[in-house]
Amino acid sequence: MRGRRKDRGKSSGSRESESTEPVASDSPATESASSNVEGDTAVASSPNPQPIAEAEPPGESNDSDAHPDASDAIEDPVDADLGESVKPVVESQVEVSETSDAAEPTESINAVVSTPADPEPPKASKDARATPPVASGQGQAAASNPLPRILAVANQKGGVGKTTTSVNLGAALAELGFRVLVIDLDPQGNATTGLGIDARNFEHSMYDVIMRDSSLEDCVEATSMKNLFVAPATIDLAGAEIELVPAFSRELKLKRAIETVIDDFDFVLIDCPPSLGLITVNALAAADEVLVPIQCEYYALEGLSQLMRNVHLVASNLNQGLEVSTIVLTMYDARTKLSDQVAAEVREHFGAKVCRNIIPRTVRLSEAPSFGQPITAFDPASRGAIAYRELAKEVSGVSS
Repeated sequence: MRGRRKDRGKSSGSRESESTEPVASDSPATESASSNVEGDTAVASSPNPQPIAEAEPPGESNDSDAHPDASDAIEDPVDADLGESVKPVVESQVEVSETSDAAEPTESINAVVSTPADPEPPKASKDARATPPVASGQGQAAASNPLPRILAVANQKGGVGKTTTSVNLGAALAELGFRVLVIDLDPQGNATTGLGIDARNFEHSMYDVIMRDSSLEDCVEATSMKNLFVAPATIDLAGAEIELVPAFSRELKLKRAIETVIDDFDFVLIDCPPSLGLITVNALAAADEVLVPIQCEYYALEGLSQLMRNVHLVASNLNQGLEVSTIVLTMYDARTKLSDQVAAEVREHFGAKVCRNIIPRTVRLSEAPSFGQPITAFDPASRGAIAYRELAKEVSGVSS
């Protein structure tokens, strides 16, 4: 009897030890791992947990730590919302990393546990973010055109930067050593005042050239910048649209006027009014190329198709060599997704005609005309001045 009791005691003791063995495996460290998945998972499943070392800054890790221990490899916290479904994956990955350092993770969560996170790329500077990525080979089509070049800066949509581009691109080209003539065909005369010319200080204007057949040479005025000249406009041009209706050969008046002075200049930039009337038709008939500024907003795209049709009509009937050679993205705001979307859509449709360099939206560009100066003279170090200098190099084909 005593022997049987002893056997029973041994069997009951063995049963108690068997029943306590699972409890030993379910240690408090494991409970803490399931409740705090962020950072302690690998420590709980490891037989000899080690304290987690402080993570080194990205890019300063030693070559000897190419295969860190599972406890040191957790740099990014695992999302707590994954719950218990993440735990088996984490434990299985820790076992694989203990047996073989060459094991490659096959799931996204394994990559977080088994390998240290790649260092984040440095954030782009403010100026770098202002320029979206551009595919190679874009913006080089018009740079090979021979001098002298006559460009009509046209877009029937108002407020897209035609005058700003005419004035500042002309000033940037003049800085490169080109002789530039800016012809102001806008009755508002903003290009004239933007270059510091007072409407009360000249005798002839573009109205006299178009309506009275005055010489363009007598109309040209020098500006404060070397190599930069302007043919001024007055409010009288507003009535030229009606007065040109009965005129003979009304579409070619500007073309014949420019032919008398073209040999004196390398670039002629014609600032067109925001319309598709007879004055704009005169500019398109006289030009070799069309430069289209496009504001990085939705409305600027709506009238672009109509402008392209008018350019095609003029090329078919009045000026066979006319082409849209350059498209400039203006008023780009890097803070908005709309600017990126408009820029991407324009580049998709027009390809190499779109210039790589874009014009950002800056306050200094808006302030410069009030001082009668282009941005390159008003604030030479501003983002707007740098953008127009780079645009001038791209349009003219001058290497940086």
